[in-house]
Amino acid sequence: MSSRRHVLRGRCRDDSGQLSILVLGLTVIAMTLIIGGLAVTSVQISRMRLLDAADSAALDATDDSAKLVYDRGLGTDLPLDDATVQASAADHLAGRSRPHGLESWKVASGTGSPDGRTAVVRLSGEADLPLIGGLLRDLGGSVTVTVESRARAGVTPG
Repeated sequence: MSSRRHVLRGRCRDDSGQLSILVLGLTVIAMTLIIGGLAVTSVQISRMRLLDAADSAALDATDDSAKLVYDRGLGTDLPLDDATVQASAADHLAGRSRPHGLESWKVASGTGSPDGRTAVVRLSGEADLPLIGGLLRDLGGSVTVTVESRARAGVTPG
């Protein structure tokens, strides 16, 4: 009987330090999840800020096209063309400060007026990720966010 106790005590003593490895592993997993959640949240906030800029650029493009009414006449919608929407969106971005959380932004392809009545503004930006942004850049990657906004202004004669 004493030999069994001696063997069991010996096995219990050999397990010392195993809990530290478990705690360390769980801490690494928890920190990875927290940092990943923080990065995803940052990208979503950057997307919303970029979408806000695209919305205001699309509205600005419809406002700028109001001048075309004098050239083309009055219909049921303001007349739009690709060049007017692209120029207006670029001017709008140039006159606005870049939001926090975006390293760069630009007017993307697809900006214009597909039907001559709707202003479509596509913006593309590179999101700045907290804590892991530098590591991602060192690995040659980045997170690019692209958003699209549409605006149409109807005309009510009278």
